[in-house]
Amino acid sequence: MRARDTFAALGFDLPRLTFAMRTALASCAALLIASLLGLDHPQWAAMTVWAASQPTRGQLIEKSFFRVAGTLSGVIAGILLMLASRGDPMLLIAGLSLWIALCAGIGNLQRGFVAYGTILAGYSASMVTLLDSHHPDHVFTLGLDRFVTILVGVGLALAFGLLFAPRQGEAEMTGRLRHITARLLRHVKRGYDQPDDARLLAEQADLLADMAAIEEALEPHGAGSLGSRRQVRSARALLMADIALLPLVRRPTTGAPDPVLVQALDRAIAGLETGAETAAITTDLDAAARASSADPRLSDALGAISAAFAAVFGAEAETGRAAPFVPVILHKDWVGARWALVRALLAMLAVGAFWLASGWSGGPFLLLGTSIMISLFSTFENPARTMLFVAGGQAIGAAGALACRFLVWPFAHDTMGLVLLTMPFILVAPLFFSHRRTLPMAFDYAMVSLLLLHPAYPPTDSIADMANAALAVVAAPLVAMGAYRLLFPIDAGRRLDAMVAMMVRELEQMARSPDAAAHRITWRARLYHRLLGLSRLAGRAGTSRGAVVDGGLAVLATGSAILALREASARTGPATLPPALARSFKLALGRLAHIGPSPARAASALARAARRAEALGRPEAAVLAGGARALVLHDAFFRGSPRIDARG
Repeated sequence: MRARDTFAALGFDLPRLTFAMRTALASCAALLIASLLGLDHPQWAAMTVWAASQPTRGQLIEKSFFRVAGTLSGVIAGILLMLASRGDPMLLIAGLSLWIALCAGIGNLQRGFVAYGTILAGYSASMVTLLDSHHPDHVFTLGLDRFVTILVGVGLALAFGLLFAPRQGEAEMTGRLRHITARLLRHVKRGYDQPDDARLLAEQADLLADMAAIEEALEPHGAGSLGSRRQVRSARALLMADIALLPLVRRPTTGAPDPVLVQALDRAIAGLETGAETAAITTDLDAAARASSADPRLSDALGAISAAFAAVFGAEAETGRAAPFVPVILHKDWVGARWALVRALLAMLAVGAFWLASGWSGGPFLLLGTSIMISLFSTFENPARTMLFVAGGQAIGAAGALACRFLVWPFAHDTMGLVLLTMPFILVAPLFFSHRRTLPMAFDYAMVSLLLLHPAYPPTDSIADMANAALAVVAAPLVAMGAYRLLFPIDAGRRLDAMVAMMVRELEQMARSPDAAAHRITWRARLYHRLLGLSRLAGRAGTSRGAVVDGGLAVLATGSAILALREASARTGPATLPPALARSFKLALGRLAHIGPSPARAASALARAARRAEALGRPEAAVLAGGARALVLHDAFFRGSPRIDARG
């Protein structure tokens, strides 16, 4: 206990130190085995251990799988590029740039380790084509060597990880889901008593922030098995059903709620908070859904929560529910993907042109490093800022490699001596990983210190060669930082703006599309997931979560109005709209097709349509009026300036 306290007082995290030391030992073992196998670059095996290791078994298994799959795809692509270009540097750089750009763009549309494998496939091709580009006739041997080297590293990471890593714990995730669902049900219940309470509406921002944190943690939890994946999908369905309750609290209430509904909600809340059996909780939720049958949206939401809850907690057979009926449609960042693709393409071509024009011997290392930095970190919320830490870690790693090569390796008498003398530089990495100040740079130290060392006796690299390579490696994140700042700059705030713009464009497309009502469920499910993203990005961009969440719910209100206009306009026979009202609805849809340029004009047209519908006793009048109010209150949000709206 005293040792733990001493480590903590010095700023070290003992559990992280334990994990990092285990990884370092596996890295040393991979270096040794790859050397004994006679692989050309055994240090890549040691680097792979650092890249593949994960704190839990499920994450380790899944990342290892995609590490192998991505590497294999990249090796094949690299071989094909070498064959197609016949070693011509210009053709090689052009083909490699396009391949890496495509992988970066597609990876930005994916999630978790799938995205990692796709992006890895891009820069793995660089490892085949750039480090021995002068010998295209050896490309098959080189590609096979790279792949086997990666397999050795993945195998050692798996062996050590499966032996020591714990399984992914489920209790924490399920406990958080119970707690957030109980809070939301209590929130709905309070809404009947205090519908206009400002504190109640402000609480929604906190609820969504907590839900966003839970949703973000689901992806790694689902790693490693199909069963975990199914549970994660059910957990997302539960969160989406929970979100459907939020706008219901904002509606005007008409009288006191049904006492049966209140009692059923109280029982469900108590069961969730005390850890009651799943069957008892779903019974109470179903009772609440039946008691709210006069309010179809509330009844549907409670029924969806019941079904999803049963699926998450594995009680489908007990409760008679086979699966949740809540669709889960995740947001895809098409704008960020396009930016990532174009940015990677331009950056790679620029660095490649510099290499060809200068003839610098460090050019291949610079291009290799750029391919990693410009693709792997494109999924980060603020990659330019991250590059500063990466550059620092790589500078320390380069210094370590130079010290090992020229101060320590001269004492070696054979290749095995070089391998053994490299291991202390690997074993020092856990100290970087376990201290709070050096953690952001630790991974790059571990990778670069190995990248620059080639344990083949006798070492032939001169100090000038090593210095050139070290300079190129350290320059790569600085080049990438410039690209992230100059070519489609990206950070949490810009991602927030892009997501809002996508939501507004989707509303405009719905207003233009005659069959928009047929896609109601898909649109609403995607919007619920985007609401979580808005909350998460607002917190990281320093923007008011409450205002951004209000804007997201305003999108929901506006979209509901558009769908109501479309449904009413599509009716035929006795339900056909009167001509004057039909013209008013058509004009409103025309204005809503251009919300971004002028939310005020769309709001005015929608309000007129609402008044005319109300005068005729039409059922959609209240929905149209709600959409018009949403457009007026959140004008800046709909114009694509959510951060202005938040400050106001």
